[in-house]
Amino acid sequence: MVGFFSLVTGYPGPSGFGSASTAEQVTEGLDASKLTAIITGGASGIGLETARVLALRGAHVIIAARNMEAAYNAKVLILENNPKARIDTIQLDLSSLKSVRAFAEEFLSKDLPLNILINNAGIMFCPFQLSKDGIEQQFATNHLGHFLLTNLLLEKMKSTANSTGIEGRIVNLSSIAHHHTYGRGINFEQLNDPTAYSDKKAYGQSKLANILHAKELSRRLKEEGANITVNSVHPGLIMTNLMKHSLFVMNLIKVFTYLCWKNVPQGAATTCFVATHPSLKGVTAKYFQDCNEEKPNIMVGDEKLAKDLWQFSEKLVKSAQ
Repeated sequence: MVGFFSLVTGYPGPSGFGSASTAEQVTEGLDASKLTAIITGGASGIGLETARVLALRGAHVIIAARNMEAAYNAKVLILENNPKARIDTIQLDLSSLKSVRAFAEEFLSKDLPLNILINNAGIMFCPFQLSKDGIEQQFATNHLGHFLLTNLLLEKMKSTANSTGIEGRIVNLSSIAHHHTYGRGINFEQLNDPTAYSDKKAYGQSKLANILHAKELSRRLKEEGANITVNSVHPGLIMTNLMKHSLFVMNLIKVFTYLCWKNVPQGAATTCFVATHPSLKGVTAKYFQDCNEEKPNIMVGDEKLAKDLWQFSEKLVKSAQ
């Protein structure tokens, strides 16, 4: 009940921020001029707002997007209001592991540092279909593409953290929908079975995978002693292009839950907070909502499930080579 009260009133939590906080507010006073950030899906919605605000604070932002025209337009829009912004664009189709590898190769060829990786892009509630690699589309785009991307960029993040002394941060955008998934959490055996498919549960499954990925990666990085944190966030309910497959349903839900919805600047706040705020130095393997730590689904604490997902994801990546 307290959480609901904070959500609808915007009353700040322990961090000093809440559901009404905006991305600009949570980064106020931040000097990000020494930071380089990659934002997947940075051409629209909360990804674009995240890119805009990090660039406003001085960061060098790389927008990773499938639609390069949209990415170019996003860059122009940011530069119109901030001529000094450092913005680059690179094509990335997360549903194609070949495209993920091509993106990583192009980025690494630029010999840039990498301090922040924001795995923001996603799709939601789409009809059953397989990716270019023969993997259920929501799982492929929301989880597996980001899993491979993160792995391909991890050594660059480690070397950047080592050479600069600046903590690296990885942020996975999950969703409160991770609570609504298949019974076992991840439906390993029937991932690509159209008869077992539920567009809502498949989305929840991919969002649970985002948190499990962050937890397992965080565990591995801790064992190595790497100066990189990995956290997950629920940005909130925001009407963006993510909901194009369910506009009627979501608009109907919004009529009855309008007090719980955020605008785009508010929707990008938790991402920006977790990616940059100094109060979160050393904080890892946590799940955030409304700029405050929140308890996720109990399945997130299942270390075996997280390890199984990691191994399953590695096998899928290898099989697509």
